[in-house]
Amino acid sequence: MNNENLLQLEGTVENIVYRNEQNGYTVIEISDGDDYITAVGIMPQAGIGDTVKLTGTYTNHRSYGRQFSAQTCEICRPTESADILRYLSSGAVKGIGASTAQRLVAEFGEATLDVMENQPERVALLKGISKSKAEDFSLQLKTNTGVRTLMLYLGEYGISNTASVKIFNAFGPGCVDRIKENPYILCQGDFGVSFESADFIAKKENLEPDSSVRLRAGITYILKHNEHNGHTCLPKEKLLEVSAGFLKADLEKISECMDEMLFDRSLIGDTIDDNEFVFTPQLHLSEMYISSRIKMLLKFPSEKIKDIDREIEKCEKADGIIYADLQKKAITSALTEGMLVLTGGPGTGKTTTLNAIIKIMKNKGKKVLLSAPTGRAAQRISELTGDEAKTLHRLLEVSWDKHDNPVFNKNERNQLKCDALIVDEVSMVDTFIFESVMRALPLGCRLILVGDSDQLPSVGPGNVLSDLINSNIIPVVRLNEIFRQAQQSLIVTNAHKIVNGQMPVLNSADNDFFFLQRNIKGDVTNVIIDLCTNRLPNAYGYSAFENIQVLAPSKKGELGTAELNFKLQNALNPKSENKPEVTIGSKTFRTGDKVMQIKNNYDIRWFKDDGETGEGIFNGDIGIIEKIDKKVKTIKINFYDKTAAYTYDYASDLDFAYAVTVHKSQGNEFDAVIIPMFSGPPQLYYRNLLYTAVTRAKKTLILVGNPQTVEYMVNNNRRTKRYSGLKEFLLRDDDGLY
Repeated sequence: MNNENLLQLEGTVENIVYRNEQNGYTVIEISDGDDYITAVGIMPQAGIGDTVKLTGTYTNHRSYGRQFSAQTCEICRPTESADILRYLSSGAVKGIGASTAQRLVAEFGEATLDVMENQPERVALLKGISKSKAEDFSLQLKTNTGVRTLMLYLGEYGISNTASVKIFNAFGPGCVDRIKENPYILCQGDFGVSFESADFIAKKENLEPDSSVRLRAGITYILKHNEHNGHTCLPKEKLLEVSAGFLKADLEKISECMDEMLFDRSLIGDTIDDNEFVFTPQLHLSEMYISSRIKMLLKFPSEKIKDIDREIEKCEKADGIIYADLQKKAITSALTEGMLVLTGGPGTGKTTTLNAIIKIMKNKGKKVLLSAPTGRAAQRISELTGDEAKTLHRLLEVSWDKHDNPVFNKNERNQLKCDALIVDEVSMVDTFIFESVMRALPLGCRLILVGDSDQLPSVGPGNVLSDLINSNIIPVVRLNEIFRQAQQSLIVTNAHKIVNGQMPVLNSADNDFFFLQRNIKGDVTNVIIDLCTNRLPNAYGYSAFENIQVLAPSKKGELGTAELNFKLQNALNPKSENKPEVTIGSKTFRTGDKVMQIKNNYDIRWFKDDGETGEGIFNGDIGIIEKIDKKVKTIKINFYDKTAAYTYDYASDLDFAYAVTVHKSQGNEFDAVIIPMFSGPPQLYYRNLLYTAVTRAKKTLILVGNPQTVEYMVNNNRRTKRYSGLKEFLLRDDDGLY
């Protein structure tokens, strides 16, 4: 924080104009003795009657004029009887109105707040105030004091007030002492505090670099960090080596610490393919639970549907089609087994097969639920089947626990009410979500998983679809015949060529797959911009915001998403006096921008045109900024099927979406896809990534670059290595539930 240009302002809070209860962003009016001043910032505990000391700067808002933007807020409790009465009468303490406030102040005077906080038994002696109410008042005041103390302490280390509120909610009163004793608890929750920040606090608190709390936290931090790379576990030897390097600690000490953690089950060790692996307890339990529930499904399958051959014939006559042998096999397996994995590439008839399964089950009076990982994927399967499909989060009814962590209301005690559950785009489903699905699945319910095993794995940890298929204990039908209608699409035929290691056709000019050769990176960029701004809108009527999507293998470099987004924003949505804009971190967003949520946020509330409301915007959701309101610091975003209002704090999890990485595009389909094809790091230029990118296009696919890059990616059949335990657990000869 640059203190040279900061000002201090002290006054009494006269009015709370606005407060976001989730992140503490507040607009207040304060009196400094001469005038009323509007102040804005993270001030969750500021209440009417409080004396506040603010540090920040004055700004001029176009609509609301001069206001004070507070970076820190120190709250002083009222000490005079009149101020205390006003404070309590304002509703600052829930459950106390004007009359109760008057009785409290009349009884205890200037000591009222101290008595309420520290001697609730005296408060309970007043008529009409029960012991439980008095204790609740005490807890509220202690919380207010605790949050203020924590904000002041962590603010010295650059940790935001928003993070402080989350940390207090997790650890409660006394958390400052806990943090001083072990600062590393800050990087072990979803608080947005890095290990490096915790390390800095630890040095200030004189903790030794080889202390047990630091080594234990560092090992856990590395395991948690690797969850973001898709791993549910790591080989023990690899974890030891990486931990020693990261912590700059002696390998023997790291080994001793890890053994202690394995002994007290802070970490879980398990043997996979004769090698020792280390899990966090949560992920080990998760994969073990999935394994045990699948074994139960296979051991006690649902009742078989009768007369399947006749039902298939009815569907063929009704729809005027003849199913291929593999399609009939898939339909039969879905209706006779407790579980089925249906996989295959584009144009192989997965949707046709799925429609037959749904139709037959409905004809037999069975209830079928459909779901997919993302809103776009759910909308697509709904359009293809004609049945409502929900996102997995919505199907499982996501809510939040007292620490603001997501939990699902559908679980073992409140299971889904259906005879069959169909989940599409399963390649995107990570271990945690799949565990939640299995917990909500009633015994005797069919589970039909649909996905393309050749696409990229999930963004979250785990290798769910591949592990299920490779275990060879689950019925799997892989559709591999491209149907005649699909053969007319070069997108489909080239996708199959790519996944089979063959060069796609690049010289066609009269189909849906085009290759525009450019041998200079700058020329590639210029062509992409021209395609988005002129050529595709003019030729097909496509909108760069709704129909066209640029997909890139990498974030970095001249043809990475960061640079492409900068140039596409300037071309498609340039700076204008009529377009409000705001800078969040290193990004300047303006009205009309195409953006993507890059991290699950379960707190953001959304609204639909039909009046439906809910909470949660998820990783990969794409929308358009409709409005930026600088007065209350919110950004309104239309996510096509719903609208959400972001605080500036939440907007840190937004990125531009004119160009997105192939990984982030999973589960989405776009009318037109443009992909830059130029040399890059081998770990990002491989066959499955190109295949996934190509299969995102519904109507038009354009590669721009050089053919050598296409050839390199087709021939590079490396797959991202993911460490997981699910396949091993499925193959074990046990079926106990966890």
